[in-house]
Amino acid sequence: MTFLDQSYLQTSVWKPDLFKGKVVFVTGGAGSICRVQTEAMVLLGANAAIVGRNQQKTDEAAKDIQSLRAGSKVVSLPNVDVRDVKQLSAAVEKTVAELGRIDYVVAGAAGNFLADFNHLSSNAFKSVIDIDLLGSYNTVKACFQELRKNKGAIIFVSATLHYYGVPFQIHVGAAKAGVDALSNALAVELGPIGVRSNCIAPGPIDDTEGMSRLGRGEKDAAIARVPMQRFGTKQDIADATVYLFSPAATYVNGDVLVVDGGAWQVGQGAGQKDYPVTLKKYFDAPKGAKL
Repeated sequence: MTFLDQSYLQTSVWKPDLFKGKVVFVTGGAGSICRVQTEAMVLLGANAAIVGRNQQKTDEAAKDIQSLRAGSKVVSLPNVDVRDVKQLSAAVEKTVAELGRIDYVVAGAAGNFLADFNHLSSNAFKSVIDIDLLGSYNTVKACFQELRKNKGAIIFVSATLHYYGVPFQIHVGAAKAGVDALSNALAVELGPIGVRSNCIAPGPIDDTEGMSRLGRGEKDAAIARVPMQRFGTKQDIADATVYLFSPAATYVNGDVLVVDGGAWQVGQGAGQKDYPVTLKKYFDAPKGAKL
């Protein structure tokens, strides 16, 4: 079952066939956020290839996404470990053989779990670095010739965890900081050959595995600390993806597009616990009142 459907074409600001004739290659495409990124691209005319570890999950996701648009083709690429560049290269070869090209790449495969420093082993730390950071590097490495030939674009799925200290997320924060640095360097190196590189940094996104792990049953309190007073949706990330791959963003390169409703700006700073109650008290007070 897909998250998006045909109504996306009527309710979104994007025009149908925006990506007609284009192909997007997505690691983590059978997951939650990256799957909906793929759905949006397919609804708007692209064909797709999704990379995953689990065969049944990846095959079913590809079949569901393909059903969104008549005539679309979504290639399932299961049993691929992004830590192995040879496996990714084989997945790229299959994609090009079946779809003819690759124009866009979403490097979204990631690993996460909660662990404090004292109980986080070096192997566990390395595992997340290898999946998130090395896997992102390998994905672009395997797709490079196609990106170069088609003057394509890359989106890395990052996070805001490294903007301030987040307990139990040392491994992920370190990995995503590296992903941001990787994207910035690629933007500079690949820009002259027409390839753009950017990141999307999701904040609290509802109905995702990451949020269910990090939220710990305190959803209302967490929402209250987001300036927009809601969690994000997977469509919010999909729309950001469409923008960065669209002709509207041809001069956007080396950027990190944070999609979090302003949540990280509140962060761990003073007043974070009582946000936005303290602000509302000031908003509602008469002029001249002592607070």
